[in-house]
Amino acid sequence: MRSSGRNSRGSGSGSGGNNYRGAGNRRDEQQQRAGRPRPEERRYDVGGGSQAGPGSKGGSQGGPKGGPKGGAAKSGAPKGVGGRGRKPNAPARPREYEAQMEERNRARHDKPRVALPKTFGEVEGERLQKVLARAGMGSRRACEELIDQARVEVNGKIVTEQGLRVDPEKDEIKVDGLTVATQSYLFFALNKPAGVVSTMEDPDGRQCLGDYVTNRETRLFHVGRLDTETEGIILLTNHGELAHRLTHPRYGVKKTYLAAIQGPLPRDLGKRLKSGIELEDGYARADHFRVVQNTGKNYLVEVSLHEGRKHIVRRMLAEAGFPVDKLVRTAFGPIALGDQKSGWLRRMTNTEVGMLMREVDL
Repeated sequence: MRSSGRNSRGSGSGSGGNNYRGAGNRRDEQQQRAGRPRPEERRYDVGGGSQAGPGSKGGSQGGPKGGPKGGAAKSGAPKGVGGRGRKPNAPARPREYEAQMEERNRARHDKPRVALPKTFGEVEGERLQKVLARAGMGSRRACEELIDQARVEVNGKIVTEQGLRVDPEKDEIKVDGLTVATQSYLFFALNKPAGVVSTMEDPDGRQCLGDYVTNRETRLFHVGRLDTETEGIILLTNHGELAHRLTHPRYGVKKTYLAAIQGPLPRDLGKRLKSGIELEDGYARADHFRVVQNTGKNYLVEVSLHEGRKHIVRRMLAEAGFPVDKLVRTAFGPIALGDQKSGWLRRMTNTEVGMLMREVDL
């Protein structure tokens, strides 16, 4: 009984070992028929086509279950050149051939675009609502509503249709009769303090208007002048034609001043100023005069005139017998100083710019 048991166990183990070895042999035979070498016989190409076996010194070695750990396959070489995609024992492509293929691919993608025939003419200009929105008239939707309400005109014609294209540099655009500054113009109002020179640069190093407009993208210049001791509103812009017309006597833009003088004042002072005061360089006339405030002998009077001669208000009142203690310009045309603090610079609104342009027929 014991011998039979040992024989049975021996025969079982022997048959199992034979089966195991038989399966390995069958797998090797299948790989040979399929054209694949056994793992221990595989060779890997390294570099430009040289083959190196597992024991070679000239290339990277790979284990039986994986490809080469460092070589052409890992360094981003194209499929079929020293990598897994190439069939075993197939010759590697020369580098010159690979370079030619890459040049052909680049040439194929770098071809210039074919110029298609133009069926329609190129659309010029920008949509009107976009130009109005960029000029600060509101959102595009709000500008479309302005067009629907027939409040916008281009070159003298009222626009009611959406999508009209305009040239901001050439076309004249108005909203409610006021010109819209659609070009890249800047308009500022400064409340000039006393002691500031009305120039953009001063060679003597005194404080000037240019000190208030530093770090601007474009060069600005002042519209007219105020003497050093006179305070009040002064305009700064880069619109040359507008600045020229605002200071030209032909257009007669009115300026308004508040002057502090000592009384008592005669009743006919306003009449004398309006009828004309003779000065060294000719007569000067005021357009308007009124007493704003009176405290004892201290008077605050308002004088409006359209002339722009140097120190004109001070000279007129001094000639009438009332030297000026303090002078402030409170308005330049339709632009009022309001409650703007001394030394503050503000950007003018589109409505203010439109009123200025209408004042000088722009």
